[in-house]
Amino acid sequence: MRIAKTMGIAMFIVGHVTKEGAIAGPRVLEHMVDCVLYFEGDRQLSFRILRAVKNRFGSTNEIGVFEMCDAGLREVDNPSKMLLEGRNTDISGSAIVCAMEGSRGVMAEIQALVTPTGFGNPRRMANGIDLYRTLLLIAVLEKRARMNLSNSDVYVNVAGGLRIDETAADLGICAAIATSQADILLPPDMIFIGEVGLGGELRGVSQLEKRIREAAKLGFKSAIVPKQSMRGVKVPDGFAAYGIRTVQEMINMLRRK
Repeated sequence: MRIAKTMGIAMFIVGHVTKEGAIAGPRVLEHMVDCVLYFEGDRQLSFRILRAVKNRFGSTNEIGVFEMCDAGLREVDNPSKMLLEGRNTDISGSAIVCAMEGSRGVMAEIQALVTPTGFGNPRRMANGIDLYRTLLLIAVLEKRARMNLSNSDVYVNVAGGLRIDETAADLGICAAIATSQADILLPPDMIFIGEVGLGGELRGVSQLEKRIREAAKLGFKSAIVPKQSMRGVKVPDGFAAYGIRTVQEMINMLRRK
């Protein structure tokens, strides 16, 4: 830190992280520096995410997406397009959400697989999203939407190796699980945005207009969103936004499509 300040140069300090993803050892290193960057990604995939979790002179939670090539790392200009590559629109249990990573809206595919359990206790697994949040949403679907998932294994995955922590993806997770159990195909040009409460109600989300604009830019034509978030939102031409109040209302709409 002294060298950087006295000589006026930028320095990178590389530290170890624990299995949980936090900086190992005392937190002196994190307090000392101006910015903390995490280099994330699935070992089996060629994509890597550079995430800022602390920034003394700017915003946090901004990300940069890179692809590992023969000549090294190459910047990915459109992460949403990259994450949706290879998407199969002919299967049930696939829903698209728009997550905000800093100031950038990123489209991601939520995949769900609901199958009859072969054991006494049904299994629940989640990859790329919080398992406890997934368990909570399964309980909401059982209680508020009258879905019988007690005899089914439920697997949820975020395709592409991205991790989504914000609650605005709740509606997409519920849509993926519900359509996988009922074996319903979702419209391939529809996205889902909304936080789900314990009563099955949809809560408002931030930056809805920015999310919708990002979806329209990538060729999506419609979105299911919380009704209360629609006030004052300008929807692009040719794009339809359906405001709903509950998860049950969403499931009824999907069954009619």
